[in-house]
Amino acid sequence: MATSNETGSRFDPQSPAFLLDLKNLQVAFSGAAPAVRNVSLTVRPGETVALVGESGSGKSVTSLAVMGLLEADGGKIEAGEILLRTKEGAVVDMRCASEKTRRAVRGRDAAMIFQEPMRSLNPVMTVGEQIAEALRKDGMNDAERVRAETVALLERVKIPDAALCAKRYPHMLSGGMRQRVMIAMALAARPSLLIADEPTTALDVTVQAEILALIRSLQEETGMGVLFITHDMGVVAEIADRVVVMRSGEVLETGEVNEIFRAPQNAYTRALLSAVPVLGDLRGEEKPRYFRLLSAETGRTVTPPAAEISTPGDALVEVRGLKKAFPARRRFWGRVTHEVCACDDVSFTIRKGETLALVGESGCGKSTTGRLLLRLLEADAGEILFDGRSVRSLEGEALREMRRSMQMIFQDPYASLDPRMTVGRAVGEPLRLFTKLSAREIDREVSELLERVGLRADMANRYPFEFSGGQRQRISIARALALKPRLIVADESVAALDVSIRAQIANLLMRLQSELGLSFLFISHDMGVVERISHRVAVMRAGRIVETGSRRDVFERPRHEYTKRLLAAVPVADPSRRSDKRDAGAHEVVTPLRPVGTPSNVPPMVEVEPGHWVSPV
Repeated sequence: MATSNETGSRFDPQSPAFLLDLKNLQVAFSGAAPAVRNVSLTVRPGETVALVGESGSGKSVTSLAVMGLLEADGGKIEAGEILLRTKEGAVVDMRCASEKTRRAVRGRDAAMIFQEPMRSLNPVMTVGEQIAEALRKDGMNDAERVRAETVALLERVKIPDAALCAKRYPHMLSGGMRQRVMIAMALAARPSLLIADEPTTALDVTVQAEILALIRSLQEETGMGVLFITHDMGVVAEIADRVVVMRSGEVLETGEVNEIFRAPQNAYTRALLSAVPVLGDLRGEEKPRYFRLLSAETGRTVTPPAAEISTPGDALVEVRGLKKAFPARRRFWGRVTHEVCACDDVSFTIRKGETLALVGESGCGKSTTGRLLLRLLEADAGEILFDGRSVRSLEGEALREMRRSMQMIFQDPYASLDPRMTVGRAVGEPLRLFTKLSAREIDREVSELLERVGLRADMANRYPFEFSGGQRQRISIARALALKPRLIVADESVAALDVSIRAQIANLLMRLQSELGLSFLFISHDMGVVERISHRVAVMRAGRIVETGSRRDVFERPRHEYTKRLLAAVPVADPSRRSDKRDAGAHEVVTPLRPVGTPSNVPPMVEVEPGHWVSPV
């Protein structure tokens, strides 16, 4: 058995054995220039190799080539070898193997966690059925054992009420919950090689820490190798043994994780590391600060020109005692016996020109709160005031008029844009629905909106599939701005973006706030982004706000134990501090599930210092 090395992983760096040996891989799509050129890398038993780089660098294409999944997207392997070692010790060249052999290898010997769970999970099967399918493929046929193992896998990825969750369909779960289901499916057959494509992107920091710990424990138990694709350099520092840096389809640099972070040799690698926001950088500062940007032309980081960050004014939104419950368990005749209380006496204020960040675990009620605010969902109780008017009492034309002032940027720019509709038509749709502008006037407004978010006006005639993820998010922002709103709910609007695009979008939101006086409810689990972009922070857990205050209050003087755990679990881009993070994310899973009719008994929050409120429980 190999012993632990200085990064804490159990593999022998001198071992000649490999699980994956990629040699001079070259991939192209439909006769275009190669998307991947001469990529070589090796993953050994018990080793984690991090594949990093910006969107479009070829990371995901490389992983799909390994799994033999390129043909559906028109990809073709033009050169190279893809050697995979099975559990029995046989070596399979995935480039030359038959589809029958590839199917036998997938899931059992090599499993993959895909980046977009909603596209990877079957919408007409419960999540339990999909995990059970993976277990049966590995030879587990006893129905009772399959059910028990399914629940056990869901529990291992920290899903509350796993038995109940197993009966639900993907659309009934939050983005973070769906990602955990994907991880459970990939681990079901205990593969020798795990390819993880941005597996923790949609997860909050505490669950992320626990998933990373789970992967490490499985490596120690089984010798599993991991190819970990990510843009989060903090995660890289936490889990990787070796790092491969890609840009524009090529490998620029590879080395041991400590070497890459201590003394990167390539200018692009150095820029990538310098663009990562470090928690605590804003210590002592009152206002948000713009992100450093990664220059596409030079591969260096640049600081945006100084601009005035808006100073909040009077209250624009007041939320008081907001409650929302969803049925969770029913008897066979339909009577609801238990409910999930997604919002339990939630109260907060958003001021004019202010960004209030709402943070917390996946499934804690953040997105539900945002949807209740815009009346995309109807609250069970509570009051929502927008500029002094009750939102819940509005109907008909009055409600339509209110919605002009309140818009939403959804988490998934892929799902929120109609693939059959041009970008220009998508951005202009709110203008057609809510205004009496002529077609020519709408076209002019659309051109101005696209240019405001950094896109060319001539892009209006293109379709969503022709744009990158970052560009699609800009399109979603342009659409949200069309009606000149005063409040924007940004629901994980930068979660799926790499470090460079995330910085661009965050800077764009701050610039638009200064120019237009916008207010934001910024829903996020990325504490590094929250520290940079927010004026105030509200911490949510199990449907309740447990702490709220200024950014300085929450980040520099957290009072609630859950807030402290959130901050402690944030990965640090420094491999030498890896041991400090081993147990930072460990916590009791709290669920807002309760019998129908049970009183919430939410204790009142206590003001521990001016403007800084904490739940006593």
